[in-house]
Amino acid sequence: MTFNEVVFYFFAAVLVLAALGVITARNPVHAALLLVLAFFTSAAIWLQLHAEFLAIALVLVYVGAVMVLFLFVVMMLDINMARLRAGFWNYLPLGAVVAVLLVIEMGFMLKYAPGLADAPAPPALPAGYSNTKELGRLVYTEYVYPFEIAAVILLVAIVSAIALTLRRRKQTKYVDPAEQIAVRRQDRVRIVSMPSEKKSDW
Repeated sequence: MTFNEVVFYFFAAVLVLAALGVITARNPVHAALLLVLAFFTSAAIWLQLHAEFLAIALVLVYVGAVMVLFLFVVMMLDINMARLRAGFWNYLPLGAVVAVLLVIEMGFMLKYAPGLADAPAPPALPAGYSNTKELGRLVYTEYVYPFEIAAVILLVAIVSAIALTLRRRKQTKYVDPAEQIAVRRQDRVRIVSMPSEKKSDW
């Protein structure tokens, strides 16, 4: 067994244990931290596949932004974990059966897939090869139209989310700043002149 294989099996074992910890941890903060560990080990495996850009993107985007935001939300909310985990053990047998079937299917494909054992090894990369540069060249030349379509779809999704958040509801009370600025004294204050009355001390 080579050194690369030892490193791969080590990170793969840590990844599987971290994924199991995410779904079995009682504390949501611990589950989020275990998911961060799973992302880091996935990035390490991608580094072994010479996918440096995907590994760095996984760490920066998911660990550095998404998971930090998710962790802060979990820590600020008062989540009733007893209610969330009420039906966990009821679905555990079904989930275990599905997991075993997936493992059997992957093992069958790795052992009996046609042509997989006879597939040629990837060619050696030349000196100075940059995975990020090659990915950028492909994205902005051959796949520029799918890339732009995906960008437009994401932009529409962001605008739609903002529009749904800012829509006016009948039950919501709001103040128009233009009406506040245009208010006059006569609209707010009314001076009433009343005759004074003098009462005797007796």
